[in-house]
Amino acid sequence: MVDNFNEKADFIWSIADLLRGDYKQSEYQKVVLPLTVLRRLDCVTARNKNEVLERHEQLQGQGIKNVAPSLKKAADAEVYNTSEYTFETLCNDPDNIAENLQYYINQYDAETTEIFEKFDFDHQIQRLDDADLLYKVVRQFAEIDLHPDEVPNEEMGYIYEELIRKFNELSNETAGEHFTPREVIELMVNLIFQEDDEALSEQGAVRTVYDPACGTGGMLSVAEEYVRQLNTDANVHAFGQELNPESYAVCNSDMLIKGQEPDNIVYGNSFTEDGFNSQQFDYMLSNPPFGVSWKKVKEGIEREHEERGYAGRFGAGTPRTNDGAFLFLQHMISKMKSPEEGGSRIAIVFNGSPLFNGGPNSGESAIRRWILENDWLEAIVGLPENLFYNTGIRTYIWVLSNDKSEKREDVVQLIDAQDLYAEMDESLGEKRHELAQEHIDEISRIFGDLEANGRSKVVPTEEFGYRRIVIDRPLRMSFQATEKRIESLDDERAFTNRDEETQDAVKKALYTLDSEKQWMDRDAFMDEVELAFNMNGVDVRNSVYNAIERALGEQNDDAEICRDGNGNPEHDSDLRERERVPLGTDPREYFEEEVEPYLENAWINESSKYCDDQDGELGVVGYEINFDRYFHEYEDPRDLDEINSEIREQRSRITEILEELEI
Repeated sequence: MVDNFNEKADFIWSIADLLRGDYKQSEYQKVVLPLTVLRRLDCVTARNKNEVLERHEQLQGQGIKNVAPSLKKAADAEVYNTSEYTFETLCNDPDNIAENLQYYINQYDAETTEIFEKFDFDHQIQRLDDADLLYKVVRQFAEIDLHPDEVPNEEMGYIYEELIRKFNELSNETAGEHFTPREVIELMVNLIFQEDDEALSEQGAVRTVYDPACGTGGMLSVAEEYVRQLNTDANVHAFGQELNPESYAVCNSDMLIKGQEPDNIVYGNSFTEDGFNSQQFDYMLSNPPFGVSWKKVKEGIEREHEERGYAGRFGAGTPRTNDGAFLFLQHMISKMKSPEEGGSRIAIVFNGSPLFNGGPNSGESAIRRWILENDWLEAIVGLPENLFYNTGIRTYIWVLSNDKSEKREDVVQLIDAQDLYAEMDESLGEKRHELAQEHIDEISRIFGDLEANGRSKVVPTEEFGYRRIVIDRPLRMSFQATEKRIESLDDERAFTNRDEETQDAVKKALYTLDSEKQWMDRDAFMDEVELAFNMNGVDVRNSVYNAIERALGEQNDDAEICRDGNGNPEHDSDLRERERVPLGTDPREYFEEEVEPYLENAWINESSKYCDDQDGELGVVGYEINFDRYFHEYEDPRDLDEINSEIREQRSRITEILEELEI
């Protein structure tokens, strides 16, 4: 008899040994997880099995089609089965176990049957039967008692989550797509619940938790566990949505096994099939996939952005199509409760891209601006490298709230935890580091203290914003009618588009110019060109003059400034610079103090396209979070004498090696 949590989990884990050779390790969960769920349900439905069968027969005799409500009442549960089979009786007929097992599964209620469809378990039944393994595996599961009287819902949840964790680590090449390391989840949960601990401790507290990319449900489970440890009387309702069918099945079955509400887990794409369209939640956590394209759903998302604006989910903007991270965050923000209702808190894992990708005219910058100007961002925690299973890159936890405490208003806390980790004894894919409990506790404490130190910076929100202005300098060009430059007209489309007779006439006229002379004034040179054309009877469009200017001219700092028809300086596109002016600083004053003294004849380009349409001020507003800049420590350059000494030593060593080679 298997007596306790660890023994039960180990016993079920050991059944996977039967699959060795016929299944790859990464495939074990395709068999063991569905059968764990099935065995649990087999034990759950055993209690009122006879009542369900009798009631089912009555309903059939009466011709009633919608039997689910009555059968759930007879079962005294949300799950029922209308076949006479149990795991024990299935094992009594080894020769027909595949057919009987499939029939048994199909006689569950529609919601439960869907779980096994998403597991694609009928395929595994056939595969196990072909390998002569099905009876052996089912027989093993029949030996473990998972009845609720023997294994309460909470303990069953622990067993199942332990199996999920171990299988995901075993199949680490794809684990990161659907599974977040537990210690990262624990940190995220600490960060969003920490400031609400007092409220969560109240008797009868009721809270909702949501994950729009819930994978196998790890974040929801840890959030529930946190609240349960804080307050056994608290009632936590978990909600999630998942696109991957197998991960959805695992998460849904986890809810089912723990006696919770599996209907709260929805299958589908959160962007195009929002399963919780009109709902808001108290807490939200997510680890959306990094750098995943949303091109397939681009049309619908952009339509919502354009047609619904801020009344929809994506009013602030849309990021580039090769990274949908900010779409998940906007989706979550749309599900925040109003501050009058208590507000909401969010923790989400990103890679570095959302911090800084995109200039001030980009969707990413617009989204950052929307978040920061609404003062929703509480903190960003920079995590160590090699913390996840399928990527070694650095990651960041963003913490948001639309009901900030007074001390956090108008500031963002940056926490550098990149060196807080323990080396793992054995790598799991890219995962070579882990957060120990001491690291989770330290980061949580730093977050709670909200103090500036070497590991924590408290930055005014406005500091992340800037106005980008365009600095232009005058175009200066000199011209020569050399043979090489004249022949380079053949590279100018505006010239080669003319007929051959015209091309020859243009070149002939240009060859009459003094090839030794260098014109330092563009107008003077073009006057000479026009005179040569008139003398040679050449009549061409302005585009040819432009082609001549490009081919026969070159930039020259000593030349005269090129001016337009109104006498205004023309800008040199190669010398154009974009300057970032901190918000709150007048761009013209900034230019006069920081730019003009160092760039002769420079000016701010004040054309309308460089003005911010939102406030009409000079410069386009952008926001970015240069995380590392706040933690960079300046190091004095090494002494030149020390460097020269090392160079002399290396030279001496090289000379010795060369002498040895000659011997």
